Amino acid sequence: MSNSSDSRVRDSGWDDSLYEERRHAATPDRSEPPETSEPSATEAGGGGGGHRRTGRRPRRSRKARIIRGTAIAVSLAVLGASGAVWAYYEHLNGQIIKGQRDNGNSDVKPAKANAAGQTPMNILLLGSDSRNSAANLKLGGAKYTVGDKPRADVIMLMHLSADRKNMSVISIPRDTRVPIPECTDPDTGQKYAATTTSIINESLTRGGAGCTLATVQNLTNTYIDHWMVIDFAGVVKMADAIGGVQVCVRQNVWDHPTAAQSGGSGLKLKAGSREISGKTALQWLRTRHAWGSDIGRAKAQHMYMTSMMRKLRKQNIFTDTGHLMNLAEAATSSLKVSEEIGSIKKLYDLGMQLKTVPNNRITMLTMPTLKDPLNPKAHLVPGPDASQIWAMLRNDIAFDTNGKAKTGTASASPAASTAASAAPAASIAVSVVNGTAGTAAGTPVDHRAATLVTALKDAGFTKAEPDSTAQPSQVTTLSYPAADGDQGRADALAVAKALDIPKASVKKSSHVSSITLIAGADWTKGTDYAKSLPSAGSSLANADSINGANTKDCMSVYAPYQWS
Repeated sequence: MSNSSDSRVRDSGWDDSLYEERRHAATPDRSEPPETSEPSATEAGGGGGGHRRTGRRPRRSRKARIIRGTAIAVSLAVLGASGAVWAYYEHLNGQIIKGQRDNGNSDVKPAKANAAGQTPMNILLLGSDSRNSAANLKLGGAKYTVGDKPRADVIMLMHLSADRKNMSVISIPRDTRVPIPECTDPDTGQKYAATTTSIINESLTRGGAGCTLATVQNLTNTYIDHWMVIDFAGVVKMADAIGGVQVCVRQNVWDHPTAAQSGGSGLKLKAGSREISGKTALQWLRTRHAWGSDIGRAKAQHMYMTSMMRKLRKQNIFTDTGHLMNLAEAATSSLKVSEEIGSIKKLYDLGMQLKTVPNNRITMLTMPTLKDPLNPKAHLVPGPDASQIWAMLRNDIAFDTNGKAKTGTASASPAASTAASAAPAASIAVSVVNGTAGTAAGTPVDHRAATLVTALKDAGFTKAEPDSTAQPSQVTTLSYPAADGDQGRADALAVAKALDIPKASVKKSSHVSSITLIAGADWTKGTDYAKSLPSAGSSLANADSINGANTKDCMSVYAPYQWS
């Protein structure tokens, strides 16, 4: 290198002389003259030579000192930032409120993996009507409930398929009367007896989200992995953090008190498509009267959710630190989650799984209902068509027709054998119950138990008999006495195999004295259960389904709530 180029290197802050001593010390060259000898032009920095080395450490250039100082400062800044990031991560983790996953009486087991080792995931999403904070109280409505335990204003069951290629969200209207199992409050230890006279939103007051989870799990016979709860103030925070969501109404809407109906969300919008956020978003999600019913409200919530998902996917939040932090703050300070997903990492991983599903493979729908015969003006019960939805959910069957797969996991396959060997078919007693009414309000299929008994006897189960006990059920189950252990399960699986019933429907029970088959509303004809399963994208009567890619839906406004 020439003298002039050496000079440019030093001028730019890189001074080889800083390292010269180390090289000599590490590999001394005895052929070189001692350090007191006259340096060469290159060693001296180029100019010629009247300077001698004196044995002292070479003096560093001012620029070199600046560069090194800057490097140290940058290093400290990086380390400081890492510490700040970790502190912020811990801050976000600390904001998440966690609770017990399940504290109700439910023995539904997780779904079995498919051939690829994949399992579906089910998440219960709850909106709480709590007014027990200043922020919630400020948003108005039902101030007389301050101090009461919150109820579930919104109940949605989200199903993510085993292959993570499709997703469905099923709303259960809050005024639906369903059996609520015995639950224990995880905070106080108080026990609540099982009931069949309460509506589902009260389950949250009887042991928290874990009780609602057990209730929905029993209703659908589907294992629920996690739950999440958000209150009114949390909805407002999230809506603001997202930055507005597009919604649409066909007529001007004002959800206000009328002579016929008190209350109302206060939502007031002009007809057309517009972006809403904050309190207006909360009003949209809470509006019921202007949409005509609780079913209409569920549809409006689905429109909001699909629009929100589309917007979040368009935003590249990972390149916008401020937006990402706002979302993280809003989410962690607004959500209460079941303990097994109670960390930033686990919630992030969950979000990444949900993100893999394309918009056109997302289906939002509402559980079909009928008027409750005990209170037809105010309450509902699950309708017969609900059984089809739960059958599709349990067997991981897609609700859309945009994918190639027509069925889901191996949980839909016929029951297989266990380590124990089944007894001879002729020695196995089986009780068959006609539960096809679905609910107390439904109508059972005539002679259903007798039809299945005949099929079992033809298969060698000569001790099969019909049971006239009224046990309406949304889903088909095959139970064996818990006291019979592995032998009981092996015998029950043999019965299941004869009727092509999936092993997910076979479970032990302390409430039966022999193997008991309840033919639910999801199996109203035929003697081969698997053939009764709906195919992907089956028509869903009265379910108000919406596809996640649909951007043209608008809510129709009930006449008393239209304004000009």
